[in-house]
Amino acid sequence: MNITDINIRDPFVLVFQDKYYLYGTRAATCWGAATGFDCYVSNDLKEWDGPYEVFHKPDDFWADKNCWAPEVHEYQGYFYMFATFKDSKKHGGTAILRSDSPLGPFEEHSECQVTPLDWECIDGTFFLSADNIPYIVFVHEWTQISDGSICAMELSKDLKKSVSEPFLLFHASEATPWVKPISNRHKSGLHYVTDGPFLYRTENGRLIMIWSSFGEEGYAEAISYSDNGELTGTWRHDSKLLFTRDGGHGMIFKDLNGKTFLTLHVPNETLMERPVFYEIEERNGSIEIK
Repeated sequence: MNITDINIRDPFVLVFQDKYYLYGTRAATCWGAATGFDCYVSNDLKEWDGPYEVFHKPDDFWADKNCWAPEVHEYQGYFYMFATFKDSKKHGGTAILRSDSPLGPFEEHSECQVTPLDWECIDGTFFLSADNIPYIVFVHEWTQISDGSICAMELSKDLKKSVSEPFLLFHASEATPWVKPISNRHKSGLHYVTDGPFLYRTENGRLIMIWSSFGEEGYAEAISYSDNGELTGTWRHDSKLLFTRDGGHGMIFKDLNGKTFLTLHVPNETLMERPVFYEIEERNGSIEIK
């Protein structure tokens, strides 16, 4: 099938053994009860095989609602899926699944979510520090704290659990003037959204984060920078957005020819979402779409 036929949100590409593996949130079941995740496989980023179901929730799974934002990372000989699950009776968060193959089947690795049990969390991503300490970087949702934040926790070496208290990287409102508050019929007042953090190190060693919120033209992809090259730095926010209009929750990968690409979903509209690919280039320690 063509890439335009794939209806997913939150796309994530794993490049492994000369193939591209594309994961994402099933758009059709995004906002209600969902049962798992699929993968699509390609040789050229244009034509894809699939979908192949790579995770199906067991009958006794700990979360009964949404399945969001799967990311798959190769680490210590296994493939680890960081994925967000929501439940009708307790706070949702990101759990870690594991498989021997990019095509699964992925099975529960952590015991429920590794994000704080009393926090409403989404969009966990994997980060390995310069000294090989594993972290989860994730969103503390605006639905709980109004001014959404991006936080991090150290993980155990086997990625089964978190082993530190969460620490704050930044709040969404710190990215003004570009970031704009939203209103919501379920929660009074104005709120700031953080979505989809992804870490990328530039060729000159600078650590950047791309993440999404709402700007003048709707859902957008932003760039932030750590001043010391690690999670523990002070995060500064670029006033120039990476992608400005009605698309977001992106990630960055290198294709089989060594070119660097951004993928994100566009538009940000239910059942219209499609993964798109843009080649990006580095300039002066930052990135931009070519």
